Amino acid sequence: MEEVKKEALHENKQDNVKQDEGISPEEVSQNSEDKIKALEEEVKKWKEMALRYAAEVENLKKAFKREKEEYYKFALESVFKELLPSIDNLERSLEAFAQSQNLSALKEGVELSLKVLLQTLEKFGLTQFEPAIGDKFEPHIHEALSTEEHPEVPDGGITKVYQKGYKLHERVIRPALVCVCTGGKKEQKDKQEENEQKENKN
Repeated sequence: MEEVKKEALHENKQDNVKQDEGISPEEVSQNSEDKIKALEEEVKKWKEMALRYAAEVENLKKAFKREKEEYYKFALESVFKELLPSIDNLERSLEAFAQSQNLSALKEGVELSLKVLLQTLEKFGLTQFEPAIGDKFEPHIHEALSTEEHPEVPDGGITKVYQKGYKLHERVIRPALVCVCTGGKKEQKDKQEENEQKENKN
């Protein structure tokens, strides 16, 4: 609005110049009012356009939000569909066991279901890993629950695996739970050599 007034004042100055050229004060005043009205109408038009665009942007934001929520709600649909056969197999195994009480058949059915389940999870990037006894403890993929001495495992090596670990692609989502050796092979060998040296001295 300030710009409109400034422009109107500028026009008034020009009109004053024209007045000197023979234009009456009434004509100058009328011209100024017309120009101010025209400018005000233009400002009003741009304000309305800005409000319309703002409303459209807000509607787009709401639409994107709905689509995002819908995506996250059903993002795992394909994963669950792949898992359903494993659930079916487990239910069939339990039904068969209830009828026959055949432990061997139940074991076989559960093992098959587990195999299919792991294969399904691997399709989506989830892999299972299990450290071997004697492997070096690595804190980024292992979690130590306990420690113990072990004559066959070097210090800092794994002596037991309590629970397997899992990776999603390259990211560890659950470390393997292990028992770590303290005072292992090397220390026991050093102690043995020390004892032998003492006995030789005696």
